[in-house]
Amino acid sequence: MARIDVEVACPVFDSFRVRQVAGMFDVAAADRAVERFSVDMPELGTAWKIGLIVGPSGSGKTTIARRLFGERLYRRDPWPDDRAVVDCLGELPTKQIVGLLTAVGFSSPPSWIKPYGVLSGGEQFRCDLARAIARASTPATSPTSNDEDDDPDGDLVVFDEYTSVVDRTVARIGSAAIAKAIRVGRIGCRLVAVTCHYDVAEWLEADWVLDMATATFSRRRLRRPSVRLEVVRCRHEAWRLFARHHYLSGALNRAARCYLALWDDTPVAFCATLSLIGRRNRWRISRLVTLPDYQGIGIGSRLAETVAGLHVEQGHRVNVTAGHPALIAHCRRSPRWHAVGVRKTGWGETRRCYREYHGSAGRAMVSFEYIGGRP
Repeated sequence: MARIDVEVACPVFDSFRVRQVAGMFDVAAADRAVERFSVDMPELGTAWKIGLIVGPSGSGKTTIARRLFGERLYRRDPWPDDRAVVDCLGELPTKQIVGLLTAVGFSSPPSWIKPYGVLSGGEQFRCDLARAIARASTPATSPTSNDEDDDPDGDLVVFDEYTSVVDRTVARIGSAAIAKAIRVGRIGCRLVAVTCHYDVAEWLEADWVLDMATATFSRRRLRRPSVRLEVVRCRHEAWRLFARHHYLSGALNRAARCYLALWDDTPVAFCATLSLIGRRNRWRISRLVTLPDYQGIGIGSRLAETVAGLHVEQGHRVNVTAGHPALIAHCRRSPRWHAVGVRKTGWGETRRCYREYHGSAGRAMVSFEYIGGRP
C-alpha cells in the first residue's frame, strides 16, 4: 500500500474586495491558497478492467487521477461543427469505427453521419467515450501486439467528468453498455471513470473503487441491477417515437404486428413483424429499434427474441434479415438463431408488392431463423 500525497496551490491576489471578504468571514489572508489530498493506494497492476474514482466536487478526484495516470487523463476537446462524428475518430477503418460506436451503445447509423453538436446529450456522451477509446486503443477486432516491450498502460482510458452532463438514466445505461463491451472484449481497453456520481458504481461493476469523500480504496465488483422489461402489443402510432432512429426507411407497413418493450412503464424499444406473402406461417421481423438512451445492453435483441418466441408458440416460423453489425453479432453468438443466408450485396431491388419497402441492394445482409423458445 503506497501513500499518495498531493498538494495544489494557487495565488491569492490582493485587492480591496479580497480583504473585505477575508475580514467578513474571518478567512486567513495569504499569498496563496493551498489544498492537500492524501490517499492510500495499492499497486494496481494490470489484472483489472474497470476502475472508479468517485467523490463530491472539490474532493480531489481529478488531482489524484492526474497524479496516478498523468497524461492519460482524458478531457473532452471541442468537436468540429462541419464534420460527421464518424469522421472525428482518428484514422481507424470505417468498420472499426462502426464497431466502436456500437460497443459504447451508440447504435444509430442516422446519427453517425451528423455533426456532434446536433446530437442529444446521451449521444454526445457516448461519442466522447468512443473518441477517448479510439485515441488510447483499438477495438478488439483489430490486431493487437503482445510484445513484452509494449506499454502496459497503453490500453488505458481515464475519463474525467464521467456522466456529468447527462441525465441519470443515460448515465446508468451508458455505464452498463461500456462495461459490457470491455468485459466481453469488444473494446480492447481498460477504463477508469472519474466522477462525482455514485449511482454509476453498480452499473459499471468496477473492479476497484477509490472514494475521495473518505479517502478509502476498495477492491470490489458490485452486481449490476437487473433491467426488467414488459413486452406488450401496441398500435402503429407508437412507431412515431422510433421511426427517425431506424437505419432504413421510416415507413411502417400497415399490416405489421407491433410490440413495445417498456421499462418502468416507459417505452424503450419497438419491434414489428410481417407475414411473408405466399409462405404459410412464415413471418419476418421488419423493424427493430431501441431508443438511443437505452442502447448497448441488449434490450433490442431480447425484445426480438421475445417477439419471435410469441410467434413460435402460435406455430409460426420467424426470420430476421439484418445489416446492422450489432444485431448480426448477437444472432451469430446466440444459440436461439440460425444463419440461413448471407448476401454481401443485399437482396435484390425494391419489391413492388410492398409500396413502402426499402430494399437492401448494395448492403451486406445476413438472414437468421429463430430456432429457440421464448427467452
